[in-house]
Amino acid sequence: MSGRTVNSAMLLLVIGNAMALISDVFIKLLSGETGVFQFVFVRSLLTLLLLAPFLGFVNRRRLFEGLRIHALRAHIHMAGIAFMVVALGAMPLATANAIFYAAPLLIVVLSVTFMGERLSWQSALAVASGFIGILVILRPTEIGWVSLTALATALALAINAVLVRKLPRNQSMVHKLVLTYLLSLPAAALLMWLEAAPWQPGMLVNAFGSTVFILGYNVTVLLAYHQVDANQVTSAEYTGLIWAVLIGWWWFKEVPDVYFVAGSLLIVVPLLLVGLRHWLRRRPHTLKEPA
Repeated sequence: MSGRTVNSAMLLLVIGNAMALISDVFIKLLSGETGVFQFVFVRSLLTLLLLAPFLGFVNRRRLFEGLRIHALRAHIHMAGIAFMVVALGAMPLATANAIFYAAPLLIVVLSVTFMGERLSWQSALAVASGFIGILVILRPTEIGWVSLTALATALALAINAVLVRKLPRNQSMVHKLVLTYLLSLPAAALLMWLEAAPWQPGMLVNAFGSTVFILGYNVTVLLAYHQVDANQVTSAEYTGLIWAVLIGWWWFKEVPDVYFVAGSLLIVVPLLLVGLRHWLRRRPHTLKEPA
C-alpha cells in the first residue's frame, strides 16, 4: 500500500469529519420550537429522496433479507438521531461531540460482551481511560438528562456499529442505508404525530443541510476504508473533535474549559495508541505489498 494512497484516505476522512460537524451545526441551529421527531421524520424522508437516484445498487430480489436486524438498527438509529438533536441543542458543540466519541469505547465493550471478542490490555486501558474522560468532561455534579442524551447517542451509534456485522455481507451500502431510513419512517411519523409540535417551515433548510452533509460523510468514509485497512487511517476520524472545537469557538463563541481538554485527551489518546499499535503490527506486511 503506497503512502500516497494512505494520505489520500486520511484526507478523505478529515474532509468527511468536517462534513459531519457541519451536519451537527445544522442541527444545533434548529429553532427551539422545532419538534424533535418532526426533524427526525423530515430528515429520514429527505435522505430517502436523495438516495433515490442510486436505487440501482439495491438488490430488489432480496430487498428485505436480514429484516430483523435491519428493523432493529433502523429504530435504534432513529432514537440516536432524536437524542443527538436534544444533546446538540442544549450542550456546547465540542462537548457533545467529545461524548459522542464514547461510541468506539462502547463498541469494544459490546463486542466483548455480546460477540465473544477478546479484549487486549491496551483496549481495556483505552476503555477505562475513555470513561474517566467522559466523567471529567461532564463532572458528576453536573450530569443531568441532557448529558445522558449525549451518552445515549453514543450508545445508539455503538450498537448499530456492532449490529452491522449481523447484516448480509452481499448488501451494498446504499441497500443498507435505504432500509435503515425506510423502516424507521413509520415509527418516526407516529412519534411526530404524538409529539404534535407546530410545523416549522424553516426546519426544512436545517434538515436538508444536515442530510446532505451526513451523506457526504458516509461517502467519504466508504471511499477511504475501501482504499486502505481501517487501522491505518482511523486516527483521522478524531479530527472531528478538532473541527468541533474550531466551529464551536468561531460560530457559537464556545470556549472549551480545562475539563474538556483533559477529558478529551483521556478519550482520544488511548484509542489513537491502540490504532497505532495495530498499524505497527501490520506495517512489515504492508511494506512488502506492491504500491
